[in-house]
Amino acid sequence: MSFSKLGLCNPIVQAIKDLGYKAPTPIQKQAIPIILSGKDLIATAQTGTGKTAAFVLPILESFNKERQLRGKRIRALILAPTRELAVQVAANVAKYGKHLNLSSMAIYGGIDSEPQVERLIEGVDILVATPGRLLDLAHQRALHFDELEVLVLDEADRMVDMGFANDIYKIIDRLPEVRQNLLFSATISPAVRAIANEFSDDKRSKPAAEITISPKATTAPNIKQWLITVDKDTKSALLSHLINEQKWDQALIFIEKKHGAAKLVAQLAKRGIEADCIHGDRSQAMREKVLADFKSGKLKYLVATGVAARGIDIGELSRVVNYDLPFKPEEYIHRIGRTGRAGFTGEAISFVAMGDFKNLCAIESRLNHIIDRKEIEGFPVRKVVPVSILNYVRKSY
Repeated sequence: MSFSKLGLCNPIVQAIKDLGYKAPTPIQKQAIPIILSGKDLIATAQTGTGKTAAFVLPILESFNKERQLRGKRIRALILAPTRELAVQVAANVAKYGKHLNLSSMAIYGGIDSEPQVERLIEGVDILVATPGRLLDLAHQRALHFDELEVLVLDEADRMVDMGFANDIYKIIDRLPEVRQNLLFSATISPAVRAIANEFSDDKRSKPAAEITISPKATTAPNIKQWLITVDKDTKSALLSHLINEQKWDQALIFIEKKHGAAKLVAQLAKRGIEADCIHGDRSQAMREKVLADFKSGKLKYLVATGVAARGIDIGELSRVVNYDLPFKPEEYIHRIGRTGRAGFTGEAISFVAMGDFKNLCAIESRLNHIIDRKEIEGFPVRKVVPVSILNYVRKSY
């Protein structure tokens, strides 16, 4: 099936063709016709399935007509959990709509709000925003929602996990009752379901359509996964050894804690390896510079906390490293999905210490297969990690 058969106009089809898109993904095939019909939608799909295009393309198609936009008004609002993801989505909106006469921008915290306020004065067709900054500007009356047509919640589960649920409800309370609602999430927890129920309350004449893309799907087949069991006190030495001995060209290295990210960068530097890090405590300007350097290849090794890494989209990223194994299987899948994108092959390496055993069992149960283990000469393990229990079920998170 081609994109044109989904009801998209030639300028949009040409823009996505220029980007190398050949055929719609499953989420795009199902979501685009529903959104073009004007229905509300609740979609469950993992990162890397093409969900951004699934909601942006039909919004562009729907807005591709003459309309006078009033000052400080927006037509579509896309809420995203992090600054990086907001920037990434806004960049995609601009790329997909480059042949259309539509305006778009991203607003987020961590930088001066005045340029954002000035840009909103003329009105914006499609606004991508983090919840906190959006509420700040709404309180300043820098924008109004009375002409809003579409609301999109992108990565709704991540926004809930980050504590934005109350902000989302505050934003929804400000919006016109007559609007189209689109919710995209990797998982539907009770908290996400409660937000989704706002789309199907008594005020709305029709319940939202729901689609789930490959709920059993886990990771792309072109990602080679393997792990190394390791003692916690030898992790940084092992990482340095792998970088040097295997001559890694680039790596995105995930770590759990902010202070640990800076510490690891310093440890690598002592061994002659130049790396940098992004986490929530770094300024937005510095985060953008580091991320730009990594995307351009100027920076080869980037250490990132899971939250800060949302929105990193590098088509040819060679590998990701779970320096710290994540607690949730879904987070593991999201992390390794940063590599092996757009038809390229990728590699995902995980460091697993004895204390990670339960997390490993939960991840492998979700994957429905045991991750290959490798031993690295010169790095014997004092605390041996047992063979995984594939049918392991953790009682709760």
